[in-house]
Amino acid sequence: MTKTNFDNLLAEVRTCTLCAGSLPLGPRPVFQMAPGSRILVAGQAPGRKVHETGIPFNDPSGDRLRDWMGVSREQFYDPEVMAILPMGFCYPGTGKGGDLPPRPECAEAWREKLLAELPDIRLTLVIGRYAHAWHLKGRQGRALAETVKNWRDFMDEGIIPLPHPSPRNIRWLKQNPWFEAEVLPELQRHVASVFMLP
Repeated sequence: MTKTNFDNLLAEVRTCTLCAGSLPLGPRPVFQMAPGSRILVAGQAPGRKVHETGIPFNDPSGDRLRDWMGVSREQFYDPEVMAILPMGFCYPGTGKGGDLPPRPECAEAWREKLLAELPDIRLTLVIGRYAHAWHLKGRQGRALAETVKNWRDFMDEGIIPLPHPSPRNIRWLKQNPWFEAEVLPELQRHVASVFMLP
């Protein structure tokens, strides 16, 4: 795809209104990517703060994710290295247990088209169960912890499944200390190796 066509595709996604009638704050697609991106962060959907600022993971979840990855804000927001494509690009609203699931229309309309324009991805971080379901295509465990614990099963494909870094998951992190002890050092090692690529 030419740069003009790539820019036109991104402009089309940024002005998408497919879910407008179902979004409490209206559409505001939030994502970042460039043709040369080497790491893909595949999350769930923007929260309210991200919707307000238009900056992906610009919230406490993002602070924890960057800490997990061992990267600075500057590194994280460099689209030449980092593509950030949640399963839903717009804030879906809040339910009783937290934010609602990402709207399914988004992935159906855009995900394959955008991923096709990222030929240089070396590492994909798949965050949360909706992203697990899409990217792991039925190979995820019955529980999120099982999927994350089996992260090595996906490394041949350059995929690392992660829990969501939301503050709501503090209890999960305390119940699964192996995650910080075993997974995070390897995650940081793989992220650093991608940054070292020419």
